[in-house]
Amino acid sequence: MGDDPEPTLIPVLDRRDRDVICLDRGMTTAPVPRVLTRRRDCLVAGVASGLADHLGWPVWVVRAGFVATALVGGAGVLLYAWLWAFAPWEPADAGPGGVAAPGAPAVRRAPVAAILTGAAVVLLLVAIALAASAPAFETSGGGGLTLESAASPGWLAPALLGIAMAIAAACWVSFIDRPDPRRGRRTELIVRVLLTASLGMLAVVLVAGPAARAWPVLTLVLALAALIGIALVYSPALIALWRDLNGERVRRIRDEQRSEMAAHLHDSVLQTLALIQNRAGASSEVGRLARAQERELRSWLYEGDAPADSDLASDLRDFAAALELDYPVRVDVVAVGISEERASGELAAATREAMLNAARHAGGEISVYLEGSPNAVDVYVRDRGPGFDPAAVPADRLGVRESIIGRMRRAGGSATVRRGAGGVGTEVHLRFETEVPRGG
Repeated sequence: MGDDPEPTLIPVLDRRDRDVICLDRGMTTAPVPRVLTRRRDCLVAGVASGLADHLGWPVWVVRAGFVATALVGGAGVLLYAWLWAFAPWEPADAGPGGVAAPGAPAVRRAPVAAILTGAAVVLLLVAIALAASAPAFETSGGGGLTLESAASPGWLAPALLGIAMAIAAACWVSFIDRPDPRRGRRTELIVRVLLTASLGMLAVVLVAGPAARAWPVLTLVLALAALIGIALVYSPALIALWRDLNGERVRRIRDEQRSEMAAHLHDSVLQTLALIQNRAGASSEVGRLARAQERELRSWLYEGDAPADSDLASDLRDFAAALELDYPVRVDVVAVGISEERASGELAAATREAMLNAARHAGGEISVYLEGSPNAVDVYVRDRGPGFDPAAVPADRLGVRESIIGRMRRAGGSATVRRGAGGVGTEVHLRFETEVPRGG
């Protein structure tokens, strides 16, 4: 018999228990230890479904167990809260059914905030009605005041429970539902309006109604609790506003410091680098290094807060700086107009190829002119080299024919290569229409 073939490893990943089974000749199954995680596509918090996946039980059995143990001294509630706090979410790219993308937030099917808000509004309305119809005072025979009923007020329990549910609904919608793509800010606004109106009405009725004369301390405490509930409803917005103001103050201080530093460096280092470039020449090694250092210094001074996501003009400037380090060239990039073209498009790739060809074969000074409009983007790459005839390029040289002209044609644009003005150098014109012009 000949040599045995290489063993075949077939990984089998079960979504429920996440065991990896390697099937091989003579190899036994080696399950990976299962980790308790919570589902991202869940009903409330993913605890019951995650525990069911971990144990291999039906979800309804686990939920029934939580309900049953909750009636035994609240053990089920404590276990649920403990798992909610310490069990991590499952990996986002391994969600049930593949519905969750990497970095995606959890999606809760149960409208918890709506349920809590509805229950809170109903309880608060009941408390308002009972507080508004509190027992009146009667004059006793001795001239004192007595209550019709000295028992605890009937509005106390619904008021306490309603305030607690209102606070829970506010916290849930502000801290949990806000990143939910199916709810977000609109749900938060509706909950805020309903809870503010209900809690405000309760505070007014408790303070100004007949209940305040019978139980002054109790009504004052509950009114303060209602106001605290309103504050918690709006606390996330206030926290976000405070963070924005603090961030704006930090940015203003940083801009002032950068402006002072830029003024000092402009009067010393930048002028020295410019003088070195003028004395050394564009194609010399010293001139190229001085220009690269000037670019980096200006970028650090004036573009320190620029977003990482680069547009076409920023990408071409970065590419020009890299070319100046590798080739004896000086590249000037000028951008005018408005363009939303990004650095990842075919136009950017074709422009970079044209700039690279100019740096390799022409050298010296290269100019890149980018003109943007609402309907199209035009890019001109000009050099002052010996020039060439595109028709005379051999068929096996695909740099210009495919990387520039063919790429733009496949992307729906156009590219032309011709001699520069006066027959000196080469000019590459790239045009890409961003949208179809409206015509008659």
